[in-house]
Amino acid sequence: MLEFLPEDVRRGLEAARNRAARRGSRLCVHVGDQVFPILTLGDAGFSVDARHVPRLRGLVDIFDGPRHISRALIIAASEDGRTMTYEFKRETPVFQTPVRDYADDRALPSGYLAGPA
Repeated sequence: MLEFLPEDVRRGLEAARNRAARRGSRLCVHVGDQVFPILTLGDAGFSVDARHVPRLRGLVDIFDGPRHISRALIIAASEDGRTMTYEFKRETPVFQTPVRDYADDRALPSGYLAGPA
């Protein structure tokens, strides 16, 4: 359907779509001291704006606002116009609490029963 639109209308729609994606997403990738916004994030990788982000490679950290989501080893997969897509070679989720090295055998309550009123 986009092939029937005039070129300036097509460019305007693409610019509006990119602005909305940048504004609506809090996702960003940290490479050393540099921070770049993520347009889309999936199970296999993520994509960024190729015009504003240099070619990335290696170990990166992915954040959702101030929350650290994961650390990943990435490679460049494809460049589609103005979008650069990177694939994960390895992605490790980041936990906010330390991982336990023992089995927790405590009986936890399965619900709260209110006493007589």
